[in-house]
Amino acid sequence: MNRELLSPEGLRIDGRRPNELRTIRCKMGVLEKMDGSAYFEQGNTKALASVYGPREVTYKSKALHDRVLINCTYGMAPFSTGERKVQRTGKQDRRETEVSLVLKQTFESAILTSLSPNSQIDINIQILQADGGTRCAAINATTLALIDAGIPLKDFVVACAGGCIDGVPILDLNYFEDSSGSPDLPVALLPQSGEVLMVQMDSKLPLDTFENVLNLAIEGCQKIYVQLKQVVSQVTKERVQNRGAFIFS
Repeated sequence: MNRELLSPEGLRIDGRRPNELRTIRCKMGVLEKMDGSAYFEQGNTKALASVYGPREVTYKSKALHDRVLINCTYGMAPFSTGERKVQRTGKQDRRETEVSLVLKQTFESAILTSLSPNSQIDINIQILQADGGTRCAAINATTLALIDAGIPLKDFVVACAGGCIDGVPILDLNYFEDSSGSPDLPVALLPQSGEVLMVQMDSKLPLDTFENVLNLAIEGCQKIYVQLKQVVSQVTKERVQNRGAFIFS
């Protein structure tokens, strides 16, 4: 199987080089009724994130007097994969619950939570189409949605996955690479400081290979950061200009 995923010329099944990202497209402010929203597309993986808050805490017993309460819900649309999911209203499957918790913990480390005590922020992420890297796409979409909502962050939170095929580190796995049994190492970090907020791995790797894959994933995060920063800068300029203000370049 792995031989089919990496050609003798060193090209992957989709024609990319081992250290090459899939094409990224993203947009902010896609849902008018939310405080913040964003669409993020990486290859054929598509994620939609929305943010509501900070707002009054729904259940007073859960209010935190020293920081904001963050709720995070991650879900896969029934049509997001080749196999149609059974729609279960109001319920998450085990994987969705696990990813929701990981995303909540990741953004609790990045949001300046002490600025909005006794309030809550609701984050909802929907995977519209899944082709590998859904957790990373969810994180990148959420970062843009939080910025769109004007919620203060320590830094962008950027995520990318690394993997390995026949001993060769690869960047940004697609579905076929991920489902082949190849190691998958999603990483989320704060790109300016380099602080790693999340690392997950579901298979074993030799230490030297792990370090190479981790470093490649971090490089991928930095590449994605450049693109996200460009989008935010462009949107900011457009909004300032639309309000009739002058912005220094």
